[in-house]
Amino acid sequence: MMNCITIDDEPLALTQLAGYISRVPYLNLVASCPDAYSAMEVLSKESVDLLFVDINMPDLNGLDLVRSLSEKPLVIFTTAYAEYAVEGFKVDAIDYLLKPIDFQTFLKATDKAYKWWMFKQRMNPSDFSYNDGTLFIKNDYRTTRISLDDIKYIEGMSEYVRIYVENEEKALMPLLSMKRLEDALPPSQFMRVHRSYIVNLKKITEISRLRIIFGDTYIPIGENYKDKFMEYINKRMMR
Repeated sequence: MMNCITIDDEPLALTQLAGYISRVPYLNLVASCPDAYSAMEVLSKESVDLLFVDINMPDLNGLDLVRSLSEKPLVIFTTAYAEYAVEGFKVDAIDYLLKPIDFQTFLKATDKAYKWWMFKQRMNPSDFSYNDGTLFIKNDYRTTRISLDDIKYIEGMSEYVRIYVENEEKALMPLLSMKRLEDALPPSQFMRVHRSYIVNLKKITEISRLRIIFGDTYIPIGENYKDKFMEYINKRMMR
C-alpha cells in the first residue's frame, strides 16, 4: 500500500482528496496538510510514497516544496492554474490535475503512480550483490555487472541515478533512488558527500576548497555531510 499525504491551503480540497483516497484500496492517507511547512514536518517523520500537492499556496508554493526535497516521493500536482503545468513536469511529476478534479481523472493519475511505485519496489537491494566485489545493475532493458572498484562516483537525478564508471564513455542510468543505492553499497568504500553525490573513497586523489576533483568534474561536499567526510580525511592525513 502506498502512503500518501495531501497538501493544500483550501480545506474543501483536502476533504475531497481524502474522500477520493479512501475509495482507492492501494492508497493510505498519512496526513492532510494545510501548507508546505506542515508537510515538511510530516515528511521528516513518516515514510511517504506519494504527494498530492497544490501549487499556488502562500509562503512556500508546491513547486518550491518539491524542489527542496532531497529524497522525492512520487508527486501529483493538484491546482486550478493550467499555466503551471510545464513547471510541474520539470520536477518529474507523475501527473498534473486541474481543479475541479473528478474521481475518474483522479483514479487514472493514481493508477499511473501506483504502477510506477510497484516498478520501483521491484528494484530493491536484493538486485545487488557485492560479496565478490561486483555489482549487478539494471540499466534500460539489460542487467550490467560492474566492479565496485571501477565506480568513480554516483550522481542523483530525481527518480534515477547516474553511475560513472572508469573507462566508460556513458554513465549507467538505473531507475534507483540515491537512498536505496546508498543503503546497498558497502560503507567502507562509498560515502555520500552531498545530497546529489556518492563517491568511491578509493578513487579520491585530490580535494580543493571542499570539492572533490575527478578530472574536469568538481563534486561539492554538502554542509550536512562535511563533518563525516572530513573525519575520514583527517584520519588519513599526514602531518
